Amino acid sequence: MKPIPRSRLIATALALTLLGSAHAAPVPESFVVQAAAGSRAVRSFDGVVEAVRQTALAAQVSGAVLGLDARPGQSVKAGQVLVRLDARAAEQGAAASLAQAQAERAGLALAQSDLERQRQLRAQGFISAAALERAETEFRAAEARHKAGVAQADAARTGAGLSVLRAPYDAVVAEVPAMPGDMALPGRPLMQLYDPRALRVSVAMPQGLALDPAAAVRVELTGADARELTVEKRELLPVTDPATQTQTLRLQLAASNAPVVPGRFVRVWLDLPGAQGSGPVTIPLRAVLRRGELTSVYVLDAQQRPLLRPVRLATPRGDSVEVISGLRDGERVVADPRALPMREAQ
Repeated sequence: MKPIPRSRLIATALALTLLGSAHAAPVPESFVVQAAAGSRAVRSFDGVVEAVRQTALAAQVSGAVLGLDARPGQSVKAGQVLVRLDARAAEQGAAASLAQAQAERAGLALAQSDLERQRQLRAQGFISAAALERAETEFRAAEARHKAGVAQADAARTGAGLSVLRAPYDAVVAEVPAMPGDMALPGRPLMQLYDPRALRVSVAMPQGLALDPAAAVRVELTGADARELTVEKRELLPVTDPATQTQTLRLQLAASNAPVVPGRFVRVWLDLPGAQGSGPVTIPLRAVLRRGELTSVYVLDAQQRPLLRPVRLATPRGDSVEVISGLRDGERVVADPRALPMREAQ
């Protein structure tokens, strides 16, 4: 077998190189990511919605639960009856105390009449000073017994009224852990309420993070009903959690927001002091690829190959959106990932 000439090998290699170049995939249309100029950076934190005013409605007296006049999720008005307890024993006790007070009132009237007679007899010299003194003592004792009886009757009447639990303010029923027939005990919660007009967001912030009171803050409700929430004021608590080394930032939500249920998770974006050029990154919406719950973009590597990378985005504004995390200044992003051939998308 004759050896292949060197010139033929070189020609063959050159032809293969030209053929491979002819079939090489073109570089997709792309753009360079540039951070907004400025001295601020945007950071994202997770927060949770809390009720500023919430109440655990509990009984002050013992008794069987007769009725629960509200259900979870129901709006109630201030003074509305929510829970009714068995008050028969308390009502009987109140009636007995009232009867006792009436008896003491009659005894007081009798002691007063006797005292007046004794004074007249003493004025005429028919009784001694000691007898008049005893009559005055009996009157004061009867007066004291009458006051005690009235106070006891009032207390019994108040105790009978504790068998009816009312809403302390306009609220929404969050939970009803009791059932009709349960035994209510002092301090045991029977119903949970919260004020839907007074809500806040609590955020755990790293200790020592610099916060500008005038810096912009955005709160976004996540999920199917995603939307931005209006913040009325903010407050950074001056204490640090020794276990997590975090401080709590409270964001008071405006009452004009659509109803939000306490316990919902939200995403909070804060403008923080940063280096020049470390501001938010904005990209066109058409560069974003959504697959299920994954949001990503295609980034070109050093060999101009598109690589899929997950990103976190803010709320879209028009045809663009801010990238919270996932991209760095100077990276090149594919402008339209849907135009990539399936074999090129990695």
